[in-house]
Amino acid sequence: MRRGGGVLMHISSLPGPFGTGVIGQEAIDFAKQLASQGMKYWQVLPFSYPGMGNSPYQSFSAFAGNWLFIDPRRLEKRGLLTPAEVQQAEYNQNKWRIDYDFLRTNRDELLRKAFERADKDLLAKADKFIKDNKWVQDVAAYQTVKDADFGKPWWEWSDVNLRNYEKSAVAGLKNNPNYRYHGFVQYLFFDEWAQVKKEINDLGISIIGDIPFYVSGDSADVWASRDLFKMATPSGVNKVLKDYEKSLEKYKKAMEKGETTGKDGEPLKEPRKPKPEALVFESVAGVPPDYFCADGQLWGNPIYDWKKMKADHYAWWMSRLEDNFKLFDYLRIDHFRAFSSYCEIEANAETARDGKWIPGPGLDFFEEYDKKFKDRSRLIAEDLGEVTPDLAEFMGKVGIPGMRVMEFAFYPGDNSSFLPHNFDNNCVAYTGTHDNNTLLGWLWDSKEEVRKCCLEYCGFTGDNWGDGGSRSGSCRAIIKTLWMSHADVAIIPIQDMLGYGGDTRMNIPGTPSGNWVVRFTKEDFDSIDNDWYRNLNRIYFR
Repeated sequence: MRRGGGVLMHISSLPGPFGTGVIGQEAIDFAKQLASQGMKYWQVLPFSYPGMGNSPYQSFSAFAGNWLFIDPRRLEKRGLLTPAEVQQAEYNQNKWRIDYDFLRTNRDELLRKAFERADKDLLAKADKFIKDNKWVQDVAAYQTVKDADFGKPWWEWSDVNLRNYEKSAVAGLKNNPNYRYHGFVQYLFFDEWAQVKKEINDLGISIIGDIPFYVSGDSADVWASRDLFKMATPSGVNKVLKDYEKSLEKYKKAMEKGETTGKDGEPLKEPRKPKPEALVFESVAGVPPDYFCADGQLWGNPIYDWKKMKADHYAWWMSRLEDNFKLFDYLRIDHFRAFSSYCEIEANAETARDGKWIPGPGLDFFEEYDKKFKDRSRLIAEDLGEVTPDLAEFMGKVGIPGMRVMEFAFYPGDNSSFLPHNFDNNCVAYTGTHDNNTLLGWLWDSKEEVRKCCLEYCGFTGDNWGDGGSRSGSCRAIIKTLWMSHADVAIIPIQDMLGYGGDTRMNIPGTPSGNWVVRFTKEDFDSIDNDWYRNLNRIYFR
């Protein structure tokens, strides 16, 4: 990647009248502002439709675009919406927060009107898009059944043939108007983004995209390609059910005897019923216990069957990457370490305590990648967390840029690899990511010795380190230190450019709600000193 600076901000955080940012004029205007600052990169989060907790990392499809980002004004220009209907799409409440309930209902109603008004030429283009892309067919079919079956997960669908992805049953859905509608919406998203992205690229701004490593269990991907995942076997399901029955019988006998505590002295509890997912998946993803989390992290995503994937040269993954390369100029892969080794947990487990590290596909995956894409220059690895010797060796052999985050660096006496003087060229360096607190919020929440270490390192000597705003002296000192580093690419979240506090952070990992809702206004962007960033990029040859 060429040496340069950039900003991390999702499309959803853009200003505008529609309750969320959209792929329209505001996106182009933001890219113009970045260009005026001498920036080269705009990093976004996954373009997936948000799922559980409104997270773009938990979606019903690893391929589909987020139709909430379609700009109603551009649909009006196509003659698909009236001015009054565009006005109905406007959200007149909190302009700094996203209301997903409003968006889902409002956009679906408007897009269905647009679909009904589409002329033969537009429908023909959409139909060709559906025909040419297997994933669109699967998404359209999945959404059609899910709409009819009250949003139930695919393994609970009432029609057993559709539940089991019986090909003739799935093919029969193509005559359903809802099938064509969902494919049409995906065509609109990709067509609109292609136009907007071209304008952004013409300004000299490259888009860095992001994809999760895993996919959701209740997704079109798993439903249509379950042979590529570790699904529960009949014997495995029987074992889960029998273990539960034995535990329940033992509990009932203890209750009949009047026993209230177990051998460990803890109160007896009625055994938990098996998780529904345990009757569908053999194992799920997460992270084993570590210093920070005694129970580990149980994510619940199904595990890839890498042996099956290897047999067809990782075709599903290659198709996924190919489609994302159409959306983005560069691509960050989340939880990249799982290519080296990943954590596997029994699907019925309550915690990740018994999770085990299993070797991933390793370099074989990237040898197949090279055959299709020729080089790895468009990939970025999210390699945060504990870096074991085997992972470090793997990263060295893969050769793509990893990540460095300054907020992880400042512990007195620790010559951390996250300190800017330790950055090598081949990395993408950040003040923080979407999972971190904002710089100002981090300064306020950090222990005094950590804050002092950071400010001293970055040459900030004033007492007003807690002052916020786009001209915050402490934030500027930290950003300047990042820009001075050897890292080829330096990225700051928009919150740090604005000097905003922790109330504007995008995500707090481990919290089920209140995330992914932050937005900004045109007035916020107007407060940024573009000249300061232009000089920063000039001085440090970014």
